Amino acid sequence: MKEFRLYAITAEQFHPNRELIEVMEEAIIGGADIIQLRDKTSGREELLRKAQALRELTRKHGVTFIVNDHIDIALEVDADGIHLGQNDLSLEEARKLVGNKIIGISTHAIEEARLAEAQGADYIGVGPVFRTATKVDVVDPVSVSYVREVAAEIRIPFVAIGGIKLNNVDEVLAAGATRVCAVSEIVGSDDVIGTCRAYLAKLGNKEA
Repeated sequence: MKEFRLYAITAEQFHPNRELIEVMEEAIIGGADIIQLRDKTSGREELLRKAQALRELTRKHGVTFIVNDHIDIALEVDADGIHLGQNDLSLEEARKLVGNKIIGISTHAIEEARLAEAQGADYIGVGPVFRTATKVDVVDPVSVSYVREVAAEIRIPFVAIGGIKLNNVDEVLAAGATRVCAVSEIVGSDDVIGTCRAYLAKLGNKEA
């Protein structure tokens, strides 16, 4: 997969008066190099419409497009990959369906990270590092200590996620992260482009 630094995930509840594509395009212009569609509430038809629009947008800008959970939608729109949680379809079964597309796995403990790496995940999510209100079914924060464990041991790309704001991202980077994901801090910002650029400025002296 392409190298990446700043991973942005859709969360329309944080920008109720702005269109999804407008916000995510601003994130890309600001420097986000992976966009994930995560939508737990829309029906299939609406989800497909959003996925098609985001696929068109990400192709236009040459950035990676990931679909959370919905493998059928990802395949239908030819997304670059999928992202799965610990309670979703197994990585082995997902690989049979998506072939050589990117598969990302959420992990919350070093054992899960080791297993994802051994099974052939292309990258892992590491978190939630801090408490977050972005997801309803979120697990307890893993803290920067888990980021430190992964940085020391895991060789595949990992992205730190969960409650990462501009005012605490330095702590995450100091623990060894070179890639971060932000959700509400980006899409809920009054200045999406500027916020993304501020993250990248902090990431700028980290070697991925």
